[in-house]
Amino acid sequence: MNNYEYIIASLPIPDKAAALDVDGLLEEIRSQLDSADNALLSLLLDGFNSDRLDRDFYVAALGSSNGFIRGYFMTDLQVRNTKTEYLNRKLGRPEGLDVIDLPDSLDFDGRPEVEAVLAGTDILEREKGLDSIMWDTSERLTLMHLFDLDIILSFVARMMITDRWNRLDAETGREMFRSLVQEIRNTR
Repeated sequence: MNNYEYIIASLPIPDKAAALDVDGLLEEIRSQLDSADNALLSLLLDGFNSDRLDRDFYVAALGSSNGFIRGYFMTDLQVRNTKTEYLNRKLGRPEGLDVIDLPDSLDFDGRPEVEAVLAGTDILEREKGLDSIMWDTSERLTLMHLFDLDIILSFVARMMITDRWNRLDAETGREMFRSLVQEIRNTR
């Protein structure tokens, strides 16, 4: 059932960011995936729901059979832990408070980059910087992939980041959307 080439090639790409229909795109993608791939997509989408980002979520994501899910959410956890540690230091809170300590989650080569982003004074720029790290992670995890589920998961992850920015800052959302559309057009 999973014809990834067809799914990727048939993604309906609107011309303007304002026309980004996340629910419609997700419905179209879901209708073409089997139940196992839909479960992976659901796990990915859970990671964009702040109410679900607890230890149990990360244990499930990091234990996934899918390499994209594992890699994306390991970086996500490392970024979040670095942010928590940074805020704990700035606020004089005890070290390790509210950190999710799972194997390899505290050993993060990207720590200096995240801390540099967090040191900024503009809250939108900080958020944009953190999302940029996750955008780049999504791209890095699919460098050697062409037409497989990881490409679809990467597209959805970046679509969710784009949708967030459409709601926070329309211009940034449009820039991200243009980048995403260009990448999809280049795969056709």
